Amino acid sequence: MKKGHEERRERMVASQIEDRGVKDRKVLGAMRNVARHMFVPENMESYAYQDEPLPIGQGQTISQPYIVAYMTEVLQLKGDERVLEVGTGSGYQAAILAKIVKEVFTVEIIEELSIQAQKVLEKLGYENIHFKISDGTQGWKEYAPYDAIMVTAAPAKVPKALQEQLKIQGRLVIPVGSTFQELVLVTREKKKFKKKKLLPVRFVPLISAH
Repeated sequence: MKKGHEERRERMVASQIEDRGVKDRKVLGAMRNVARHMFVPENMESYAYQDEPLPIGQGQTISQPYIVAYMTEVLQLKGDERVLEVGTGSGYQAAILAKIVKEVFTVEIIEELSIQAQKVLEKLGYENIHFKISDGTQGWKEYAPYDAIMVTAAPAKVPKALQEQLKIQGRLVIPVGSTFQELVLVTREKKKFKKKKLLPVRFVPLISAH
């Protein structure tokens, strides 16, 4: 079965990700390396390498592989960064980031999801991921500023707290909108923030304590 998963993962990267324009070697390497089937419920395992989001419980989903790769590439990671992820979910995106960067700080408001993700990532041997169960719209101020921030659920607008926790020259990628959403790249230049719309997407709403 292990070999079968590896072959399916290789096909996933070649046909769903490389063929659609993702070129960053570090991102492609991470997508080939991380076993997506470990992050989905057992009854979803046979769908793990299809290009679609899958339910993971608590009304949440694991993002489609292409979007995971695309959002990671947009951050232009070199390898020595400290990255904040908002929305731990299954832990899959955190695993992809952790294969590339120095440290990942990931925040999840749903306790059950965070605990499950921690178990999976610990089992897989990750040691550079830090977890917090909290309102992701507030970020994780204690370890700010971050070289990059990725948000994996959609708020109606970009949370101010997340912008403020970005380093100068830092990059934030986030889906924004309620009914219809667009992926937005926010870059910081001192006290100014530039926003660039990238592509239409569908994400679950970003849950806030407020």
